[in-house]
Amino acid sequence: METNLCVAGFGGQGVMTLGKFLADATCNSTDKNVTFFPSYGAEQRGGTANCFVVISDEAIGAPLGDVMDDLIVMNGPSLKKFIGTLKSGGTLFINSSIVSDDIGRDDVKLVKAPVTELALEMGNAKVLNLASNYASLVTYLSSGLVVFSIGIPCAISGIVGNLLGSHFALKKGAKFIRPMMLVVLVLLLGKIVSDAVL
Repeated sequence: METNLCVAGFGGQGVMTLGKFLADATCNSTDKNVTFFPSYGAEQRGGTANCFVVISDEAIGAPLGDVMDDLIVMNGPSLKKFIGTLKSGGTLFINSSIVSDDIGRDDVKLVKAPVTELALEMGNAKVLNLASNYASLVTYLSSGLVVFSIGIPCAISGIVGNLLGSHFALKKGAKFIRPMMLVVLVLLLGKIVSDAVL
């Protein structure tokens, strides 16, 4: 079985962070194959941004992005651009604070979340990006597509691992990083070879 997800919006809304988080959580909490494919506009902040996450029981050749099972849109232009890729029966998650357009379809499940309003209610516009990102994530997680008993321990392990890795990298520098990277790459190569042979 293969599941295709697209997260789309404009730069600065946390589109890539949300897609990467979902891909990492799936990769770390299941035995499925996962591909994360980002796509940026020419602009840095405020330009178009979208990413595709493909989750499959089989090897993934390439994320085509032409038929989506789930679609998370953070702004109107993204809705217009990607609504046609959402398959019949798919789920559309929208930032209802910004997206007020009629979706023009009645064959998809629609989930609305006012993520921008929720972020602004926190009283600090500087956290708008982070808050809207988390609100979108909570909306997606509440749809029942995530196995929390596996995902939460994996997320905690990922955070602790990142903190420890950053600490050691800053404290010990390149003398620590180079051998560690070599060990990780050798282990990864061994895993790939064992998967191919067995």
